[in-house]
Amino acid sequence: MGDLTDKVALVTGGANGIGAAVARRLAHHGAHVVIADIDDVAGESLAGQIDGLYVHCDVADLGDDEDAVAAAVDRYGGLDLVHLNAGVGTGCGVGDDFDGRAYRHAMGVNLDGVIFGAHAAIPALRAQGGGTIVATASMAGLVPVAGEPIYSANKHAVVGFVRSLGEALAGNSIAVHALCPSFANTALIAPIRSIIDGGAFPILDVEDVVDAFFQILDSDTTGECWFVVPGRPSEPFRFRRAPGPRG
Repeated sequence: MGDLTDKVALVTGGANGIGAAVARRLAHHGAHVVIADIDDVAGESLAGQIDGLYVHCDVADLGDDEDAVAAAVDRYGGLDLVHLNAGVGTGCGVGDDFDGRAYRHAMGVNLDGVIFGAHAAIPALRAQGGGTIVATASMAGLVPVAGEPIYSANKHAVVGFVRSLGEALAGNSIAVHALCPSFANTALIAPIRSIIDGGAFPILDVEDVVDAFFQILDSDTTGECWFVVPGRPSEPFRFRRAPGPRG
């Protein structure tokens, strides 16, 4: 994206974790940052620290997403970058532990929040002559996760959405990418942290995820899904081409 001075960025789920770290780095590089979240206390505090703007936003509510975009445009005159980062754990499986309310909440935040956020942001990005959308997916969107099939399902959906939307918006100078970290050191992994700590897969430092986010901003491609795993340089995941028809 080049120089971020006076660029306007909207970060959903920006009050904590990866979103907060991205917001801090964006502000450090001169961007005006709008933090959209449901954690009013943490969001207001961070906005004050980085001289940004906080807006209360439930990303599963399309009206809230539209209001967050409008707030960015009203305060700063436009929108250049959107990080659709809000996410939650599933909290249930598909067997005896299935919980329809928990399922709907997870799908609402993790999938609807990305689609609604993109829908709300695209007109503002077009008005600026283009921009970038980065959605936080997960390595669970690239590989099967037997212990979290619903979470894996909504993250696979985000990956498919990003790959398709990237192609659809290429002629509008709007780049679309997915950020796909493995287990990062955030509150999201708290319920399974003891399991992860006892395994062979190291936990990512959040700043490594932020570094990958900024690699994405420097990319001249679109529709890519960037993996972030310990000990490897982040880069776009190489999907195999699907087999075509035979005559």
